[in-house]
Amino acid sequence: MQLQISSLPEAKLSLIQSFAFPFMQGSGPLTSGNNITTVLSAEISPISVDGIAEVNWTPAAFFVLSGGAMAMSGWNMALGNGIGINKPIDANAGKPRKASIEGEAFAGLIWSGWGAGTLQFDLGAVIPGDWTHVLFQTRQEFRYSAYTGAASGEPWVLESDDAENLNGWKYRAAYVLGYSMPRSPVLDMVAFAAELEKPLYNTPGGDFWGENLGQWVFSGIFNFTVTPKFSTTLAVQMRTRRNHGTSDFGNRDYFYQDFELFNDGGQRRILFYRAALIFNYKIQ
Repeated sequence: MQLQISSLPEAKLSLIQSFAFPFMQGSGPLTSGNNITTVLSAEISPISVDGIAEVNWTPAAFFVLSGGAMAMSGWNMALGNGIGINKPIDANAGKPRKASIEGEAFAGLIWSGWGAGTLQFDLGAVIPGDWTHVLFQTRQEFRYSAYTGAASGEPWVLESDDAENLNGWKYRAAYVLGYSMPRSPVLDMVAFAAELEKPLYNTPGGDFWGENLGQWVFSGIFNFTVTPKFSTTLAVQMRTRRNHGTSDFGNRDYFYQDFELFNDGGQRRILFYRAALIFNYKIQ
């Protein structure tokens, strides 16, 4: 069971069940742990509910192949928007046009499917010792997402995000460098993570507002294991935003496609995103 809260007005409760099966195991250190793991999740937030399934195959200790799917729906309230279409209030108004999220509760289904590969390495496996556990992991993923209530080219919102999603592909990459703390009674890992999400929509005119400019999220991560069954993770995050020549980045009051991407001083700005707490409890 997992509970996520953050400095933004958001929270999510997750129930996670995994099943591991030995598969193509060998006797060597690289293959002795080979397995297939199925992870099933059900999640609920104040504005959405979803289900997720992912299958992970570990053919070697340093490599994981993954494939998964997600389906969700939601509703809208003062706290946020779980689902809906992002569109100008008056399509014929002067730019930048005011925008709104339009959609009824459970008006459609958002679904995703993905494939990914993960490389992971622990220096402690090569140089044994309490002080040598430097960890590195990278995940490369291609994901297709669609909202059944959106026509081609219509942007939609997913759980109060930036409401810039289109039916189509995205590329995601994550890089984590961590250190397993030796002999620490509670704080057992510190890490730095960099995550990239890059749309692959190639919408005509997308270069004007910087559609294909990927967004980065940078995180400082601290993991605390309180008991064998209970742990918590603190993440402090910064993220990049497109430079539209204004300090009001990502203002969802206006339609994002009406803002020109600026190059003066760089196409991106980096801003504080959130501080998040994740509580994990093993029921079994």
